[in-house]
Amino acid sequence: MFPAKPTSRFILFTLSLLLLISFFTTTTIAIASDLDTENGNDNDDVDNELDELLAIDQEEQEHEQDSQVDDADSKFSEAQVLSRAQRIVVELNTENWKKVTEGNEFVLVLGYAPWCPRSAELMPQFAEAATLLKELKCPILMAKLDADRYPKAAAALEIKGFPTLLFFVNGTAQAYTGGFSAQDIVVWARKKTGAPVMRTNTVNEAEEFLKKYQTFVLGMFKKFEGSDYEEFVKTAAADNEIQFVETSNFEVAKVLYPDIKSTDHFLGIVKSEPDRYTGYEETFIMDKILQFLNYNKFPLVTKLTDINSASVHSSPIKLQVYVFAKADDLKSLLEPLEDIARNFKGKIMFTAVDIADEDLAKPFLTLFGLEESKNTVVTAFDNKAISKFLLESDLTPSNIEEFCSRLLHGTLTPYLKSQPIPDNTNANVQIVVGKTFDDLVLNSHKDVLLEVYTPWCVRCETTSKQIEKLAKHFKGLDNLVIAKIDASANEHPKLQVEEYPTLLFYPAGDKANPIKVSARSSSKNIAAFIKEQLKEKDQSPKDEQLKEKDQAPKDEL
Repeated sequence: MFPAKPTSRFILFTLSLLLLISFFTTTTIAIASDLDTENGNDNDDVDNELDELLAIDQEEQEHEQDSQVDDADSKFSEAQVLSRAQRIVVELNTENWKKVTEGNEFVLVLGYAPWCPRSAELMPQFAEAATLLKELKCPILMAKLDADRYPKAAAALEIKGFPTLLFFVNGTAQAYTGGFSAQDIVVWARKKTGAPVMRTNTVNEAEEFLKKYQTFVLGMFKKFEGSDYEEFVKTAAADNEIQFVETSNFEVAKVLYPDIKSTDHFLGIVKSEPDRYTGYEETFIMDKILQFLNYNKFPLVTKLTDINSASVHSSPIKLQVYVFAKADDLKSLLEPLEDIARNFKGKIMFTAVDIADEDLAKPFLTLFGLEESKNTVVTAFDNKAISKFLLESDLTPSNIEEFCSRLLHGTLTPYLKSQPIPDNTNANVQIVVGKTFDDLVLNSHKDVLLEVYTPWCVRCETTSKQIEKLAKHFKGLDNLVIAKIDASANEHPKLQVEEYPTLLFYPAGDKANPIKVSARSSSKNIAAFIKEQLKEKDQSPKDEQLKEKDQAPKDEL
């Protein structure tokens, strides 16, 4: 159905209304004009203020428009990168994976799953790396496989976790050992395809290089020959993470490394941080240069991310200090932490972690029983001695520095988790915590049967019920303690357990050698074991007590 046509009466009414509006508008303008004439300078001031306000509004609008344009340009740029990368990166599937990996000399494959958050983080880095490698004319084919969609191809390529990077050379798979930022992937790929060192010959080339690389190793040689140069190139090929650049021109070297003094031959590392330049001063031997790089490639304080976590955790610096704090607090802590870190450079590695990032922070904080903490926490690890430490005093720069100094000199007391000391007055089963393990177990003059459990252990509940029955059965024996400890919340250096539940019998005369009792044994078998242990030590005083226990009703156990 179509709408009805307007009548002539309606048209006349509309025209009248328009004329009326026009009249009032003209009258208003005339009145405003008269008022302006009467008010004179007063209105001039008002007009000036209005002009200023309008100018400010226009400025803000222009700024907002510029900002929107910048954001749009940024998004457009990102979209361009991804769009171009989609054309560069080959999509693998069940039909083509073998042809692609075996039909090209170099192939880097990303195995991912659409639902995997880490895959989502790596995908844009991989795409950007593909674009950069294409621009650099690197002879490597970049490919990706949706392992969720093509499980047979994923199984054939042995992709078991996500994301996975695999490097193929003439069809043979090799492990990817580089980092996970776009630059890390580019550096690693170029080194593996025959370009371990970039050469810069002019100041312009050096300036362009600086726009692309924030961390790199500079080698300056008058001639690209000789044993020192050979060791430099060997090191560049052996290192998987850092871009190496070489030059024979001192002025070019000075652009890349302004602090350079030597005009003969030189090696130094450049980083994007306050302590930007570190020169190498030993003999040019590959192993020594690699060691120098491993100890100096990180910033004074490294911000832990998903992308750099593997590299941070594999650092050769065994003494490490971790600071967990909210992102805003980390910003204010950074400068004092850098000042402290500078005093321990090459000896202690400093890492900052956003405490709100559960994937990165929680695994560490759980080791201290602080997984729910929202406040700043300073911890340390000695990865050689497998020890951990917690700064329990006020978090002042002086206390943190003293904490680090004691870590370096080995005078810190290792931190062991412990629940608060419980009241065991009326308990059949004594609860042991980290702080009471020595007194109740190791230093006790009694035999101790200890159940080691965790709250998340499925079988522990059944064993705990058995222990309760045994405690009631043997109640009244002064020379026997039945106890339990939650290994998830309590630690002791003499308690090393790998499976849960675990039952340990600590004989009164030999606490250093506890006897492991099968947790799968029945209550009767465990009771028989305990009686046998007690009988072996002293027959006479316990005979009557044990005899009474033997006569106990069968259904008690």
